[in-house]
Amino acid sequence: MEQNKKGKLFVVSGPSGVGKGTLVNLLKTRHPELVLSVSATTRKPRRGEKNGMHYFFVQKEVFLDRVNKGKFIEWAEFAGNYYGTDRAFVEENLDKSRHVLLEIDVKGALQVKEKMNSAILIFIEPPSVEELKKRLFKRKTDSGNEIQKRLNIVKSELDKKHRFDYSLVNKCLEQAYAELERLVYGA
Repeated sequence: MEQNKKGKLFVVSGPSGVGKGTLVNLLKTRHPELVLSVSATTRKPRRGEKNGMHYFFVQKEVFLDRVNKGKFIEWAEFAGNYYGTDRAFVEENLDKSRHVLLEIDVKGALQVKEKMNSAILIFIEPPSVEELKKRLFKRKTDSGNEIQKRLNIVKSELDKKHRFDYSLVNKCLEQAYAELERLVYGA
């Protein structure tokens, strides 16, 4: 009896503003067979974000109830908001031989690795902290205070990159994308 081959779980992580979303969107566009997991969050939607597409926007009480019931493969509090990945969604797709891609924060990525040792963790790092600061201000999605909170976390996130399976610097988008695609598809 032949068993179905399970899909692989890829976790893309790194500091806020490093370009994770851009790289993941490129990968998903060029490889539509990849399943992108949509995280739940308690934060308010940013302009243009749609519920169920970018995130599942939920109330804090609902989120914490799901945490207590073990419904998340990982969850974390970041900058005053909660984020989490639905366990059933990931496992169902892996069982159907689909590769699943998570774009989550560093704490969440390390939680996934603890629970699913076969997960492949990919750390995206900025060319420099100064460049990251410029990117955060340029995208104009957060207040100056929020950006400072994010920058205060960067050093501790960079200190954890050695716990990832792979690390790549997003200095040039095309080069970073080519490396990410190679890591996922072994090209």
